[in-house]
Amino acid sequence: MKYSNVFNCCVIELSKFHDRAGSITFIENYELPFLIKRIYYLYDVPSGSERGGHAHKEMHHFMIAANGSFDVALNDSKYKKLVTLNRPNFGLHIPPGIWVEVFNFSSGAINLNLVSTKYDESDYIRDYQDFCLYKIGE
Repeated sequence: MKYSNVFNCCVIELSKFHDRAGSITFIENYELPFLIKRIYYLYDVPSGSERGGHAHKEMHHFMIAANGSFDVALNDSKYKKLVTLNRPNFGLHIPPGIWVEVFNFSSGAINLNLVSTKYDESDYIRDYQDFCLYKIGE
């Protein structure tokens, strides 16, 4: 989906149920614009570190701050958008074709990721200049 743009990236509020025993949020596939094929999470990210720095050709991404907070810089080679994730019942949908950088992790932050594909290195674009060429269709 090389034609995706940052305006296709959106924050989705998930259901949250709270009572005296605490809160619970659950995610079902019908709430996302893709089927979940893989889940991974980042934690113990050292202060000042950045993650991401790549784009995907096919993979949809749904990113949640399960704990703490972090910033997500989105770039479609023309427009940029910055999103702060800091609540565990909100997630950011990132379609394929978006350059993503994650930074400004708070202490104890957990970055939970639900994605549409199994790991496939050939789906990654890891060089920004290659990403720009991909977006214009070479």
